[in-house]
Amino acid sequence: MIMLAVDDERPALEVLKQELAKVNPAFQVCAFRDPAQALNFAEDNSIDVAFLDIQMFGMTGVALARKLKLLQPKINIIFTTGYSNYMKEAFEMHASGYLLKPVEASAIQAELENLRHPPASAPAPAPQENTGSRVQIKCFGSFDVLVDGKAVNFKYEKARELLAYLVDRRGTACSSREIMTALWEDDSHGSYLRNVRKCLLDTMNSLDCGDILETDWGKIRIVPEKVDCDYYRWLAGDVSGINAWRGEYMSRYSWAEDTNARLGDS
Repeated sequence: MIMLAVDDERPALEVLKQELAKVNPAFQVCAFRDPAQALNFAEDNSIDVAFLDIQMFGMTGVALARKLKLLQPKINIIFTTGYSNYMKEAFEMHASGYLLKPVEASAIQAELENLRHPPASAPAPAPQENTGSRVQIKCFGSFDVLVDGKAVNFKYEKARELLAYLVDRRGTACSSREIMTALWEDDSHGSYLRNVRKCLLDTMNSLDCGDILETDWGKIRIVPEKVDCDYYRWLAGDVSGINAWRGEYMSRYSWAEDTNARLGDS
């Protein structure tokens, strides 16, 4: 895979290069401190993923991303920044990811496994084993959650949608701002999100399935290895997952349209 790394601060750029090398030493990383030089490079070279700082001298990362997308519509943009207040702009332009500094290899790996436009050389997802989980999650068609074969009822419908979003993010730790941007398209529902999040955790704990979720420092993630999910089986190339696909993915949620398109194009 060919990576573009752009950050006008030399120390941050070096850290990014080091962490990318930890993910895969075979990555071809083309690093620039000058956004204009990075743009010139993209005019003549195909790029799989661009890691862009946002606040840079001469051109912001958001502006650079827009120019890169004009040159290469299928380029994957991942913002790497010390600020969380640009997340709305990132999601509006359909960025593949948004990483807060200091960037770590594990976070990069999680984003590379969930690219909007996976290149042929993208890292393959880990095989989804049948763990015999009590929790079955169905993503194809509408989104459904079953424990021991019985449908799970949630006090808030948004709690179900939150779980659906975490499943879609496939183990990535999601911040409150990211979740609000996806579920409400703005970040002004903090109080409601706290209630929704508590509802989700309480519901799964009441069914002795709370271990499928992990929380840390205001973030929440699903543990993919602890659920049986048709989407994860499809990603792993499992015949049962492939046969379950009928052209619809989490049909009730607008934020799932990108994943549905990727499934349809595969």
